[in-house]
Amino acid sequence: MRPILMKGHERPLTFLKYNRDGDLLFSCTKDHTPTVWFADNGERIGTYRGHNGAVWSCDVSRDSMRLITGSADQTVKLWNVQTGAQLYTFNFGSPARAVWGPLNRTIVSAGEDAVIRIWDSETGKLLREADKESGHKKTITSLTKSADGSHFLTGSLDKSAKLWDTRTLTLIKTYVTERPVNAVAMSPLLDHM
Repeated sequence: MRPILMKGHERPLTFLKYNRDGDLLFSCTKDHTPTVWFADNGERIGTYRGHNGAVWSCDVSRDSMRLITGSADQTVKLWNVQTGAQLYTFNFGSPARAVWGPLNRTIVSAGEDAVIRIWDSETGKLLREADKESGHKKTITSLTKSADGSHFLTGSLDKSAKLWDTRTLTLIKTYVTERPVNAVAMSPLLDHM
């Protein structure tokens, strides 16, 4: 494997995500402009302009047709991957992170307000909010989903990571640490968090 240098951002990277096929790489940065690249040669394909704050996360649909981005400008935006057109904007009261729910029918969001929400990806309607008693008590810093989309994991400044059921928004397990959790990951192959 040879390293590829990709030039195009003016500020630090905050998040990277490959599409399901592994041929596209999406980058999020503090320069407000998510970007898509060819993974094999590092050529920049295009950018997604519309955020007014650092972009903290992104997730691409299974068919690589739509992209969601979560930003410090308190929005999650839905994009057409091929054209770069902005399709919808979800407005929040705090900076947000987002991932696709099962079958790309929903979007799971979380952020500085420590509330996890599930939205309808077609209408933008709020479907569910996590119970505040079982949820995080401080800013959610990280959000990732399982390979099959049935579960997702959140990390928080409250020194915990929490595993959730995506369909019911039920808390499955809490992992407590001695320090704030800045990033979480789930193995796509094994039963590891």
